[in-house]
Amino acid sequence: MSETTPATLPDDFVLTRRGAAAAIAAGYAVLATAVDAEPIITPDTGLTTGMVTMGGGLPGYVARPEGDGSHPAVIVVSEIFGVHEWIKDVCRRLAQAGYVAVAPNFFYRADPENALPTLTEMTEVRKIVATAELDQQMADVKTTVDWLAAQPFAASGRTGITGFCWGGAVVWMAAAMVPGLKAGVAWYGRLTGSDDRPYPLTSVETLKAPVVGLYGGLDRGIPTSDVEKMGAALASAANPVAKASAVNLYGEANHGFLADYRPSYNEAAAKDAWDRMMAHFKANI
Repeated sequence: MSETTPATLPDDFVLTRRGAAAAIAAGYAVLATAVDAEPIITPDTGLTTGMVTMGGGLPGYVARPEGDGSHPAVIVVSEIFGVHEWIKDVCRRLAQAGYVAVAPNFFYRADPENALPTLTEMTEVRKIVATAELDQQMADVKTTVDWLAAQPFAASGRTGITGFCWGGAVVWMAAAMVPGLKAGVAWYGRLTGSDDRPYPLTSVETLKAPVVGLYGGLDRGIPTSDVEKMGAALASAANPVAKASAVNLYGEANHGFLADYRPSYNEAAAKDAWDRMMAHFKANI
């Protein structure tokens, strides 16, 4: 796995035979689905949804308000499990709020059949995710930005980005490296990494779009000390975009606290953090 944006492997991965079968049938990531989860199901009423192919063959799931008119856009970067049903539901939630939401499949080159959500061995997941190195991640984000810019239903120059776990780290890096993004929201994305590669904590001074980071205080993969370091780095930065960014820590929440298909789902933290994201996008895109 890329040292730049390694996936966090928290304690909330639960798998049983019954749970695996149910997760596959419903389209959720098998390795993270709680047997007794009651995931939110967002209807596609009033939306246009489906798969698209962007530049270079990059596939993605899109949800947007139906009909004529243009809308601000949000790129949705998945967890290590790729574009599964929960990621699609997040896109529909954003679309119901008036955004064009597109979730690129960053792993399609190594996983053309999108088998990631059905895998039951983390070692197999890691092999696929490891193929998406930083340069490719940033290129795929740029491809998505460019594709949105060419769509009549996407408002020109009004694109943000959000992502979860692996995707949360991608958000921080894209906000620093990819032109054309107006705002980012990073959900429990790794902040530190290898000394010889860029990672979020070293990219504060190059942020081009303000980022809101959302973290859980019980997350074993991302220590509270890392979140505090990032907060201090943003506050002390010379870069005005960094000063306009912030990190928020939910002390009683774990990794994956927005993911209502996981046992780590925390309703109170999820609602507050979602509201923070929507306010950030409203103010900036």
